[in-house]
Order: sequence, then C-alpha cells, then structure tokens
Amino acid sequence: MRAFRTLLKTECKLSLRGMDMFIFAICLPVVLIIILGMVFGNKAAYDGAAYSFLDQSFGAVTTIAICAGGIMGLPLVISDYRNRKILKRFQVTPISPVLILAVQLVIYALYSICSLVLVYTVGAVFFGYHLQGSWLHFLAAYLLVMVSMFSIGLLVGGIAPNTKIAGVAASLLYFPMLIFSGATLPYEIMPATLQKVADILPLTQGIKLLKAAYLGLPMNGVIAPVMVMIVLAVICSSISIRFFRWE
Repeated sequence: MRAFRTLLKTECKLSLRGMDMFIFAICLPVVLIIILGMVFGNKAAYDGAAYSFLDQSFGAVTTIAICAGGIMGLPLVISDYRNRKILKRFQVTPISPVLILAVQLVIYALYSICSLVLVYTVGAVFFGYHLQGSWLHFLAAYLLVMVSMFSIGLLVGGIAPNTKIAGVAASLLYFPMLIFSGATLPYEIMPATLQKVADILPLTQGIKLLKAAYLGLPMNGVIAPVMVMIVLAVICSSISIRFFRWE
C-alpha cells in the first residue's frame, strides 16, 4: 500500500502539471453546466418534456470527465509509458507494472468523481438543480459507465503499437462520442437518422442509463443499455488483458 500511495501521489502531480485533464475533465464540464444553466435554466428540455433542459443535461455533462479520462487520457498515458520504456523498467523492479496501471485508473476515476461533485454543486447552488431519482441508482449507473469507458481506454492503450496510433484511435473514439452521444447536443433533439447513428456509440447507451437513474424513470426500460455497458467492459477488458503490450 505504501508503494501504491507514493506512486499515486507522484502520478497525480505529473497529471496536474500537464493541465490537460484538469481543463477537459474538471473545467469543461463545470463551464458547460454554467452555460446551460444561464441560457436554458428551467426551460423544458424539448416540447412535451416533463423535465427541464438542465435536468436532462446533468448526467450527460458528467460523462465528459469519464470520456476525457477513459478514452483520451488513459490510452495516451499507457502508450507513452510503454514508448519511454517505463513499463518495461517496472518489470525488473519489486513493483509490478500492473501497479502503475491501477494508479492511472484511480487518478482518472478521481477526476471523474471530482467533476461529478463540482457539476452537481454548481447546478444545485446557482440553478436550484436537484436529483429527481435515486442517488443509489445513479451512482451505480455512473460506476458502470466509468468501468465501461475505462475498459475501452485500456484496450486502446494496451494494444496500440505506438503513441501516435493510440492518439489517433483515441481521437476517433472520443470526439464522435462527445458530440453525438448526447454529452453536448441533447439526444432528444437530434434528427431521427442521427439518433440511429448515435445509438451505435456506447456512451449513448451509458447516458440513457444515467438519465433514467437521475430522472427517476422506470429502470426496467434500460436493460439494453445496462447489458451494453457490461458486455463492452467484459470484452474490452478481456482483450486488453490477453494482448496487452508491456514493451
């Protein structure tokens, strides 16, 4: 545990020094919820909606940090550490190279949790937002989405032959999901054709799951998103473990 704490402290400092994750995982979601609150406030999300624009956007905004860490941050760090022979060096030390992967997962999970707390606090304090559904259901759904997205990051970072390919693959996954999954543009106002395309993206299913949890909608309607998240996590994790490149 001492080695884990020491490595976690060091890696946290390095991550914060880079500022990328602080900007995209912490600042961006908070700024976005402020803009949505100021522009739309308690207006209905769309014609006939029983909840406000801010209500329907809450869960989607919180996934930005998960996506930034799991899809962009994690693959690039893993591939960079492999490229610089850091993972290889750990193999000849008493500290397992698996430990550095666990530390990275914890760091990006912490970014996601901090973002969630800040987004909710800003929404509650300045715009009167409150969770309509169950916190237990929401946190369980949030954890499942996080595990699923992080498994994709481990897969990309674990098998990409170099940092350049990892960056390209991460970008091809990150930006379509950020734009078309409902994290920025509400899914409900998309044209029907675009919704069909968005449904292919795993984060779209994750946001549907979160939305049902925090809006208090019937959970029996999200069996498909739950299964998608679980199957995706199992498949990506299994492939990553089987084909992970340490050097």
